[in-house]
Amino acid sequence: MTRERGGDGDGGDAETAATPPGDPPGQRRKRPVVHPAAPAPLPKDYAFTFFDPNDAACREILLDPSTTVPQLFAILRQWVPQVQHNVDLIGNEILRRGCHVNDRDGLTDMTLLHYACKAGAHGVGDPAAAVRLSTRLLALGGDVTLRSRWTHMNALHYAAYFDVPELIRTLLRAAAPRVLHSTCSDFSHGTALHIAASNLCLGAVRCLLEHGADPAMRNSKGQVAAEVVPDPTDMALDKAEAALVARELRRLLEEAVPLSCSLPRVTLPNYDNLPGNSVLLCLGMQLGDRVRLQGGK
Repeated sequence: MTRERGGDGDGGDAETAATPPGDPPGQRRKRPVVHPAAPAPLPKDYAFTFFDPNDAACREILLDPSTTVPQLFAILRQWVPQVQHNVDLIGNEILRRGCHVNDRDGLTDMTLLHYACKAGAHGVGDPAAAVRLSTRLLALGGDVTLRSRWTHMNALHYAAYFDVPELIRTLLRAAAPRVLHSTCSDFSHGTALHIAASNLCLGAVRCLLEHGADPAMRNSKGQVAAEVVPDPTDMALDKAEAALVARELRRLLEEAVPLSCSLPRVTLPNYDNLPGNSVLLCLGMQLGDRVRLQGGK
């Protein structure tokens, strides 16, 4: 076995497993390993290209002890509701094979906790299933500070990016001081609050502020979280809902900056008093233009 660094500056070492079919149940490995990449298994003559744990033939493969941990990680990589809604079932199967709670997928360099936080994404994933798995992983010693070497994101960064307040609360209860203000180089060394703000994740921003996230912290570009919120006047007409979220985020983050902070609030853009015709011009329109609304009207 060879040694691999565990992540982007904070996180332990992990060994690379040569052939990890999994240790016998009840004999959990004492050190984490990096599992080699493998393709996802599929039933013979299967009609679909993705794994569906709700299908009887797929379920049989999932529960089969001979299905390897690399194959189970390959299933977790499939970004489809059928897989992500069953993240706790798949994660528990990986643990049942004796894996260390901080084992990594060799293709993505993600741990089960990373995958759980992604699986909380509304629309594709299921926050309840993601919280169930995350709670178990944290109880077993899952390390919230570990990062994927490819994205440089830890579990809290993923939960903020995918706008999952339920997971943010779960993670911060376990390790608030250690990760609340941890930065990510792929987001200009911004915090989870910067990540949530830049992706219009209103629920995540509210949750982070409630748990003490500092809205006055600056990224490597000198920006506070309010300054990374996308400009609502740059959004097309079909993004009206996103523009409203952006306005609310700016207001929320600006108001959260402590009065004692030296941050010059006048530098934060405010679009509340812009004349309507100026906003239209920013959108490439003018009064009298004919527009088509969603639904063909």
